[in-house]
Amino acid sequence: MPAPPQHLAPSELGTKAYWDSAYTQELSNYASNTTTDDEGTVWFSDAGAEERMLAFLERLADEGELRKERSGDDGEAVSGGGKEADGQGKLEAKATRFLDLGTGNGHLLFALREEEWSGEMLGVDYSAQSVALASQIATRKGDEYRDVRFQEWDLLSQGPGAWLDGGFDVVLDKGTFDAICLSQETDAQGRRICEGYRDKVEGLVRKGGRFLITSCNWTAEELRGWFEGEGSELVYEDAVKYPSFTFGGKTGTSVATLCFKRKS
Repeated sequence: MPAPPQHLAPSELGTKAYWDSAYTQELSNYASNTTTDDEGTVWFSDAGAEERMLAFLERLADEGELRKERSGDDGEAVSGGGKEADGQGKLEAKATRFLDLGTGNGHLLFALREEEWSGEMLGVDYSAQSVALASQIATRKGDEYRDVRFQEWDLLSQGPGAWLDGGFDVVLDKGTFDAICLSQETDAQGRRICEGYRDKVEGLVRKGGRFLITSCNWTAEELRGWFEGEGSELVYEDAVKYPSFTFGGKTGTSVATLCFKRKS
């Protein structure tokens, strides 16, 4: 099992002030620009990370592990979501529920909806300006995005609300852990706050659910060091494929996306 890697040097990208300022600017730009589809920065777009995450989730849906649409009871067991009774007492399979951590402008959730994922989607961010931006984009996109919700919430300092509802089928992280690892803040135990991230994430994933994380600061092996190990309920499941390069006799990629599954 890989050991937890060494900490990164702190950076302004690990501060709330930086992200508040960045999203204040993007919010201002978006509010004043009604003639284009520019919704702000899409992180890791140069690596095609979002598209690769979507393709990975699509494959899980094709394999019956996740469910894109809500459907009636066909008598078969359903993976990737529970069942609930409708108004007539009939059991229905619920579509996959998504939680996006550090949602930014909400682009990943909007992309999921565009790919016809119909389940509940919630994006959370500790920056109020981020939430305002994502909410405005959803409103401008129209009624079909009205149920993609956004909420101001600090993962590391606040407990989840009633919206947790037993946990999400898929929890997403596209660069959020990277930013947290650049913070020099410490927790009550004197640890860098990134060290408590895994425990917080575990409680957001339903048992048997998945955590899909994309990073440019950590290799696949280093991410496994952060999220597996003693006491962890997360088990490595798979990695998203990226073009690789070889330098100095070692082969690697500039971005890593890993999927972990929470033990049932």
